[in-house]
Amino acid sequence: MTRYVLMWLEGPLQSWGVDSKFNRRETLPFPSKSAVFGIILAAMGARGEQKAWLSENVKGDFVVLAFSGTEPKVVPQLRDFHMVGSGYDADDAWQREMIPKTSERKAAVGGGTKMTYRYYLQDACFAVLVELNGEVAAVVADALSNPVYTVSLGRKCCAPSEFIYQGVFDTADEAKNHAMVLSKQKGKKLAFECLQGAFPDEGEVLSVNDVPVEFGLNKQYVQRNVTVIGYGS
Repeated sequence: MTRYVLMWLEGPLQSWGVDSKFNRRETLPFPSKSAVFGIILAAMGARGEQKAWLSENVKGDFVVLAFSGTEPKVVPQLRDFHMVGSGYDADDAWQREMIPKTSERKAAVGGGTKMTYRYYLQDACFAVLVELNGEVAAVVADALSNPVYTVSLGRKCCAPSEFIYQGVFDTADEAKNHAMVLSKQKGKKLAFECLQGAFPDEGEVLSVNDVPVEFGLNKQYVQRNVTVIGYGS
């Protein structure tokens, strides 16, 4: 028997990258499946590849409800400008290691200094419903209540401002109802819903590369279809 773990992801800043690399780090308008399972494994204290665990547990249903306190119902973004690798003393062995390098361990073009643009969602709230085996759901619930490692909302600088774990439910409808009650208490309105699978008659279908196959040094992901209902309306 499967059950639904309800996670509430709320904070001043969130960032859910999927394929962003190098100088431009964008964010999805909703939490990725890989990031949510990363939060779960961090809370469990699980490190390394976790291939077997992921293979058994990422196949279930995955629903995201996005909430906003603004009108119109949107989740505003922030663009943050960074200079990476500047201000370090190349003659100091420790500081020299902080300067970006080529594969040959030489300073990158421009002396190693790089400009980066990083995007964040501001004041966002998401209810995430994760379908798991009943026994696994109980373990995850305990881990989210007492996390081993610090959990963050996509990036380490994005700290949650609300308890992430909000209960385990027998059905998705029960979990959704509880999320709607919580959002009403917080004065939030439903902005959009993200369903797993392709339902073109219900909303916009997107393909995202966010199903984790392997974590650790050699991360691997596969694609899935999601349907976003009500975004921007």
